[in-house]
Amino acid sequence: MKKLFIIGGMGAGKSTARKALIEQGLPNIDLDQVGHDVLLWDTVKSELVETFGEDILGADGEIDRRALAAKAFVSPAETRKLNRITLPRIEEAFTDRVAELEAEGHKAVVVEHSVFKNRQTSLAYDADVVIAVLAPIDLRIERAVKSGWDETDVRRRIAQQITDADRIEASDVVFNNDGTPEEMRNKVLAWWGEYSKDL
Repeated sequence: MKKLFIIGGMGAGKSTARKALIEQGLPNIDLDQVGHDVLLWDTVKSELVETFGEDILGADGEIDRRALAAKAFVSPAETRKLNRITLPRIEEAFTDRVAELEAEGHKAVVVEHSVFKNRQTSLAYDADVVIAVLAPIDLRIERAVKSGWDETDVRRRIAQQITDADRIEASDVVFNNDGTPEEMRNKVLAWWGEYSKDL
């Protein structure tokens, strides 16, 4: 089963590309969602509380992601503590899901990977195709703000992500998403039409 990873900065349009492929019948995995899911695991919860304190729990007893982020992203050392707890579990959940989809007989799966660093140190080491979705930074900020994000938060997050040059270097396919969602969708479908002939 081919693993198609979609990477790109905040507001670039990864989800537009992913939805275009889902419409073609491909199953998908959103690694952000997998990351949220593992926070519900009891083992993960107790290790996070032990590391970052009781005040990362919300009134419902679950991890409050904003409270956790406020502590885990203050320095690279604190982020590493978070990653040591969560990343192995995310990989475990991801690998299990890929195995399920393969057993169901799917030819390919689309994986949206927003915290991609490079092909060696992320889940994308096993990717068959890495697809980069790029857009000018001003447009990305505008899109993210329009979808409800705070502009300062958007700029801070973008500053922590890898550059488009790094994304281009790591990818097999590059889409420039500086037009409408419909134009982006058409680019992805044209590529998929060619790529899927060999599956």
